[in-house]
Amino acid sequence: MNPLLSAEQAVLGAVLLDPDQLSDLDWLTPDHFYRPIHQALFGAFRKLRSGGHPALSADGPLPLSWVTDVVDEAGLHVRGLTAAYAHTLIQACPRTEHAPVYGRMVLEGAIHRTVAQHAIRLHQAARADAVQGLVEGALRTADVLNGVLTDLARRWGTDPRPVAPTAAPATAAALSQPVHSDQVAEDERFLLAVLAEQPGAMDEVVAWLRPGDFVDPAHGRLYRCLGALHHRGEPIDRITLLWEAQRRGLLADGTFSGQQLTAICDGMVPGSADWFGHRVICTSLTRTAAASAHAIQTLAEDEVLGPGRLINHALHALGPLDEVRARWLTANGSQAPMPTASAPSAGGPPSARVQAARARSTPHPAASPPTPTGPVSAPAAARQPSRGHP
Repeated sequence: MNPLLSAEQAVLGAVLLDPDQLSDLDWLTPDHFYRPIHQALFGAFRKLRSGGHPALSADGPLPLSWVTDVVDEAGLHVRGLTAAYAHTLIQACPRTEHAPVYGRMVLEGAIHRTVAQHAIRLHQAARADAVQGLVEGALRTADVLNGVLTDLARRWGTDPRPVAPTAAPATAAALSQPVHSDQVAEDERFLLAVLAEQPGAMDEVVAWLRPGDFVDPAHGRLYRCLGALHHRGEPIDRITLLWEAQRRGLLADGTFSGQQLTAICDGMVPGSADWFGHRVICTSLTRTAAASAHAIQTLAEDEVLGPGRLINHALHALGPLDEVRARWLTANGSQAPMPTASAPSAGGPPSARVQAARARSTPHPAASPPTPTGPVSAPAAARQPSRGHP
């Protein structure tokens, strides 16, 4: 059986057996469950609890009305739910007092699903922007994903910080399949021709355009040659570019031939380097967004990754997109926003509940009890035993 499904059934069965367990599951929401029928049941638990169901205050054995009323309430929102399935959930719960640990497992699955869903949306937005020559949709979706990762980190009880994975996920597929590659390659050739033939054209793009922004690696290497000439303060024309390309091995390794370089320089059309450069960096931004989304989705599908590592690795995967965005803002005469310290969310769960969500069943080593300095809380073993059905 699927471990996540077992955890969902176990936490629901624990609450059916002992409604008091809900007090330790306030950090869990119906959306954290994968199956719609489980979402409806947990939503029914919370609604009946807030409505003061008699079973929550009854002494002695738990009345059967608790189960029947939960099934009736959940049945208003989902089809196919019967009392027989409720008893199946009860049988699926080994220990009612382990409900917070079962809930933590449900939360882990929800974090993986949420990260994967938002990564898919980012990939779709990036591809749509690439078709239209835009970037705003991808940037907005990336901001949403970043906010979701930060919120999930707080709910899990960790600090959101980018951490590189030990083995980087494959992103070559996302990078090597740009949309409208013929048009992109033509824009790159036109830009290189303008940079080689127009005096001072490099000054318009050198501050924010990088060789890695070019889809064709050969064009990126040729742009590096132009950048080297500009950096040394040497004149730029087709002859000096050909010489620099030869010095850097572009002719020897077959990246370009002399005729191909001449054809690029002869292909100049009226236009500005700034305009063609903007088209190249916009393409680079959407390609990078798609690659980051692909990497994050791959991470989210790795069931071995714990939520904390998944969130931090996903934040790291957004780093290349932030770097390209900063240069895109520079190209548009804007400044990249300064990162601000994130404040704790006012509506976030209390630290005690977060700790309960992250509790592990591994026993802690015994230690000498410290000298009491204040009122001592009752031990967990003193908790009233779960009520059973008559």
